[in-house]
Amino acid sequence: MVAQAGDGGTADIGFGCLWGMFERNDDVLFVCYDNQAYMNTGVQHSGSTPSAARTATTEVVGADPGSGFGQGKKLPLLAMAHEIPCVATSTVAQLHDLEETVERALGMRGARYLHVLAPCPLGRESDPSQTIRLARLAQEAGLFPVFEREQGRVTGVSPIRSRQPVEAYLALQRRYRHLFDAEGRVARPEIVSALQAGADRNIDGFGLLAHARAASGAGS
Repeated sequence: MVAQAGDGGTADIGFGCLWGMFERNDDVLFVCYDNQAYMNTGVQHSGSTPSAARTATTEVVGADPGSGFGQGKKLPLLAMAHEIPCVATSTVAQLHDLEETVERALGMRGARYLHVLAPCPLGRESDPSQTIRLARLAQEAGLFPVFEREQGRVTGVSPIRSRQPVEAYLALQRRYRHLFDAEGRVARPEIVSALQAGADRNIDGFGLLAHARAASGAGS
């Protein structure tokens, strides 16, 4: 059985059902298409909306504009805590990787969770032609680690081969325009630094640069 939902249906509306599936180790491949807000109903905040992002329900007001830090759920990490047969992430910028991941997951039994980053131009207020670039930048900046974990053990990581600062990703989306001035310079360095710190933790925690160096050394 294959089940599919967006981030709202996964992180919020269907959260209890999903966790029941993990607890029972039901033989289901669940795929979450994560566009980081309720895009079909007016771009409201979801449990997957990242910090500092503006949505219809997290407006740019107060000292900490946009979605608050510490809110939301890191669904792949929560799924990993159940030590189900397979937890994996991918993006729409890595279609061959996504296809291979799905094929491997379909060959397993028990609960499997696949989290796919799928940027939505509407909610991000970005140029549709930049969709694939945004997905790639999210991975290269460390904001969205791409990995696979089976039975509680990390079995594969997509290394960062061209590391990018988080502002390269943020600047392409008008939902973050409150972090920049009219000339495109960073206007809220404390917020951008906090987002960069989160990306750095992902990079260190998953060894995203270490894997890249190892691959480079193996091929030299």
